[in-house]
Amino acid sequence: MSRKERYQNRIELLQGTLDLLILQTLRWGPQHGYGISQAIRDNSGEVFQVDTGSLYPALHRLEKQEWIDSEWKVSENKQRVKAYRLTALGRKQLATERSRWKQVMEGMAGILNPSGEENKA
Repeated sequence: MSRKERYQNRIELLQGTLDLLILQTLRWGPQHGYGISQAIRDNSGEVFQVDTGSLYPALHRLEKQEWIDSEWKVSENKQRVKAYRLTALGRKQLATERSRWKQVMEGMAGILNPSGEENKA
């Protein structure tokens, strides 16, 4: 798939989905903002690409809710970066968000494939 096709096929995130993606990414370990956006992009097969205009306000919001914490560190290439990590409260919220997302997926599956019937489009 070409870059242009990937861009055209980008999926706009449902409200609240970005929080889930960030929390899940931080579950894998502490990360700076650019690393979070790269992990989301890479692990979604480049379907989700979070720009800084969406990412940093979300990180600030999650930090204010005490779901994540941050500290300044020096990166491998000697740059000062803010590293984010999941808090205990964030782990609890992640479990809640994952449960909600499972309900959304099951609901969508019920509508897209009622009674388990095969695709008859």
